[in-house]
Amino acid sequence: MSGIFYGIGVGPGDPELLTVKAINAIKKADVLIAPKTEKKDGSVALSIAKPYLKPDIEIVYQVFPMVKGFAEDDSAWQANKEEILSLLKAGKNVAFLTLGDPMFYSTYIYVFRLLEKEDVTVETIPGIPAFIGIGSQVGYPIVEGDDVLSVIPATAPKEKIEKALAASDNVVLMKVYKNSDEVTELLEQQNLAKQAVLVSRLGLPEERIIRDISAHKGEKLNYLSTILTRKD
Repeated sequence: MSGIFYGIGVGPGDPELLTVKAINAIKKADVLIAPKTEKKDGSVALSIAKPYLKPDIEIVYQVFPMVKGFAEDDSAWQANKEEILSLLKAGKNVAFLTLGDPMFYSTYIYVFRLLEKEDVTVETIPGIPAFIGIGSQVGYPIVEGDDVLSVIPATAPKEKIEKALAASDNVVLMKVYKNSDEVTELLEQQNLAKQAVLVSRLGLPEERIIRDISAHKGEKLNYLSTILTRKD
């Protein structure tokens, strides 16, 4: 009998923000898939879930390269899929951990699409996205009344970001790290900088809260950086 594949959102950083369902699924898992980047060791998602792991759980690190031309060369992804399938076919429950929510800008989405075509049971368990956690942590209402909210990856083309900013009352900018100065300038141009708050590594070591983003131009930001802002 095949095992169950769990896609588990572990939230933004604080282990206490995992749902009861997520914790129960982690406790059912025989194997835990911890996604990691090609450049760094360890897994942030794994460190968040650590308090709930069984002592004898098997941890498998998998590298999921995010490169252009994915459609042309998905060999690494296929190899990871086959490893997961072999574990499931051996009757083991397998948990895949992801920061925030599994269906929100997550590597898990690609894994889910590979596995949904296979004859296996997949259960996806939601988690708290970083921007939701930030709103509560810093006392920043995200939307009220008839507000229109846009969630924008800062990695998007500049023209696309400008259009979204112009059309929105409230904005969440995610992945603010490589081009943070350019993003800040765009917010300044649209009178959105003064109301902005930037948070890096929410609920994790080295958490950082910046309420005057214009004063921090030129500073290097962590990949896990998010901006909330709104129009006056």
